Amino acid sequence: MKIGILREEKIPADKRVAFSPAQCRRILNDYPNIEIQVQSSDIRCFKDNEYTDLGISVIDDISDCDILFGIKEVPKEKLIANKTYLYFSHTIKEQEYNRDLLKKMISLNIKMIDYEVLKHNDGSRILGFGRYAGIIGAYNGLLTYGLKKKLYSLKPAYMCVNRKEMEQELNKVKLTNEKFLVTGKGRVGSGILETINLLGIKEVSIDEYLSSQFDYPVFLNIDVMDYNERIDGQSANFNDFINHSADYKSSFMKYAKHTDIFIAGHYYGAGAPYLFTRNDVRKSDFKICVVADVSCDIDGPVATTIRPSKIDSPIYGYNPITESEDDFLNDDCIAVMAVDNLPCELPKDSSEDFGENLINSVIPIISNNNNDIIKGATICEDGDLTENFEYLRGFVSS
Repeated sequence: MKIGILREEKIPADKRVAFSPAQCRRILNDYPNIEIQVQSSDIRCFKDNEYTDLGISVIDDISDCDILFGIKEVPKEKLIANKTYLYFSHTIKEQEYNRDLLKKMISLNIKMIDYEVLKHNDGSRILGFGRYAGIIGAYNGLLTYGLKKKLYSLKPAYMCVNRKEMEQELNKVKLTNEKFLVTGKGRVGSGILETINLLGIKEVSIDEYLSSQFDYPVFLNIDVMDYNERIDGQSANFNDFINHSADYKSSFMKYAKHTDIFIAGHYYGAGAPYLFTRNDVRKSDFKICVVADVSCDIDGPVATTIRPSKIDSPIYGYNPITESEDDFLNDDCIAVMAVDNLPCELPKDSSEDFGENLINSVIPIISNNNNDIIKGATICEDGDLTENFEYLRGFVSS
């Protein structure tokens, strides 16, 4: 079996890669039946010579490979017929901008295995960059707070050589008695806490957070049922919330009254209540001055996130009075960090983390066409949609 590592060619350029040079070497050592060829790239976070130095073949033409690993969508004109591809196709939610991509893959008899739907037997996702989105998003939140309050200045994550250097920058952080609120307890939320915990910030309970004052910084990590309640006041549970979200309202404001820095790492499902609205932000007791929106749902559950920001310009201000963008340093403005491709700031570290999960959970089964994990993530094969993705029939037919 011959594996090809794709050059990322979607614009804007993405420096990440499915496997690092060292990981490629491990695969070759552990699986004698596998060959690896890396498509040459001048933008990848690992240079071509880093692969060749470890005996990994680097070439331009990978058309003789059987299975091709990428990260972002492959431009449809670059697709190779009759191959197996693995990448984030962004088609399973009927994303209009990738309709033609999916149609092209079907017409080229491509087997498309989407990272997003590779799942363990318990239904949890195998792959994703959420952890590093959280790690970097929390760092950017601290960077934003330092600038907003003129307390300290951190080197932007994307200018750091690696995660180690980024974490060394945290030694510059100066905090007193700030309260950090973190939403989400999945991969993103866990990543956020990895950064928060490096500062030795104490975790407190909901009751302590809402009722106590501290002379040191603290954080609270809450999940969806901690900030949603039934409109009728009846007892609530997660299953009921998922099935009847229209019967719920947000209770987030009780936290906003006590929070300095809000780091959003939650998953937001369509139809659920917004965490807070623009009207909420105008209230005199809305205390949040920095929002680090790792989830980055635009004009949605976090009302201050009115657009995504860019890696090299990660912060903008939200003016509650005008409900528009303004200078984040203005006293009346909330500083918003809403970079929507955070893992790209540390492409080597995030790629290595991603590759480890691929090696542990996907490489051992990739050649088994009857494996339920692979079958469950295969969108199209043999010139047609698979049974699991038959719901996309209308999408590709129009």
